Amino acid sequence: MTVSHGPGRPARFPVASMSDLVDRPVRYDLAESTSPPLRVAELLDGDTAARLGALEIGYGTSQGDAELRALIAAGAGVSPAEVLVTAGGSSGMFLLAFTLCRPEDDAVVVTPCFPPARAALDALGCRVAPVALTFDDGYRLDVDAVAAALTPQTRLVSLASPQNPSGVRFTEQELRDLLDRMAAAAPRAVLLVDETYRQSGYGAAPVPRSAAGLSPQLVTCSSVSKAHGAPGIRVGWLTVTDPALYESLRVAKFNTLITGSGVDELLAAEVLRRQEQILGVRRTALAAALDTLDRWTAEHRDAVEFVRPDGGALCCLRLRADRFDDQAVHRFYDELAKRETRVGLGGWFGEPDRVFRLGFGHLSAPDFRTALDRLAEALAAA
Repeated sequence: MTVSHGPGRPARFPVASMSDLVDRPVRYDLAESTSPPLRVAELLDGDTAARLGALEIGYGTSQGDAELRALIAAGAGVSPAEVLVTAGGSSGMFLLAFTLCRPEDDAVVVTPCFPPARAALDALGCRVAPVALTFDDGYRLDVDAVAAALTPQTRLVSLASPQNPSGVRFTEQELRDLLDRMAAAAPRAVLLVDETYRQSGYGAAPVPRSAAGLSPQLVTCSSVSKAHGAPGIRVGWLTVTDPALYESLRVAKFNTLITGSGVDELLAAEVLRRQEQILGVRRTALAAALDTLDRWTAEHRDAVEFVRPDGGALCCLRLRADRFDDQAVHRFYDELAKRETRVGLGGWFGEPDRVFRLGFGHLSAPDFRTALDRLAEALAAA
């Protein structure tokens, strides 16, 4: 759906029903995809409060705070000079699309996907080729299908690992294979790997290394929003190992944002300095919540199918076709709404609404169990 800005002038961006996540709170929100939320007070011990109080509220730099970039670089395996701080990961996606793509260019988007990953490209008017990964195949990356969508005019290939909405992670070898195919078929293209959920693991499972250093043809984006549970700190970043592309992105950032918020960047640096503790608490909570969800999906296998995630506080479920016709799918969402409960509609991400995203990190453990009970009631009532 598009809206009009005067006669014959459609809006650049479509109506985004996903904005309900931030604009329309509900009591039991299973659509949220963040880890347990961090509180500001958790960052203000030691000298942090004093440093925040002494901070001059002036411009920073177009690259971002040097200490923050050093912390990001250490985690991604690149140099601080290859990190560009952005206003959240979505801002980084937009800057990359805006810098690379023109109406005469092609872009490939692996779906299902986080809506802004495609919306910016559509707004720019370039030709977007979606490559759909499927629930039935466990949302595994189909390198051949992505390669088949490439053209000499392709400037950007966009995917997420772990994927939003499924939480499925792609292997380093799959990414290397895709880069090889891009070098042959689309030599001017850049591969964007959204790593927002890379550090969002379960229990003691090892964190996979970043793809940031695989190739100058590859850019990563991430933020403190999801794994760290701090979306209100509007800080994300791009890693860019091609110096010319980095400079183009820095100039684009300066001309659109000038700099980031010094307050946000100071707090984000504090998050990253404490991230082993912060992430450890959240990995423990996510492991427990995923265990609860494993049991729940097993109990309700007659109604829903489940793709178990590799990372992140999110996953995809599907209403069984042999149990729910199209009208029953609509009734299911109506019944959920009656119970002050919400999941993420598949249509937000390019899937049919029979598929839905379920977040298992945002709610407290008791509220998560209650939300699953209400989800079960909605399944039965539909």
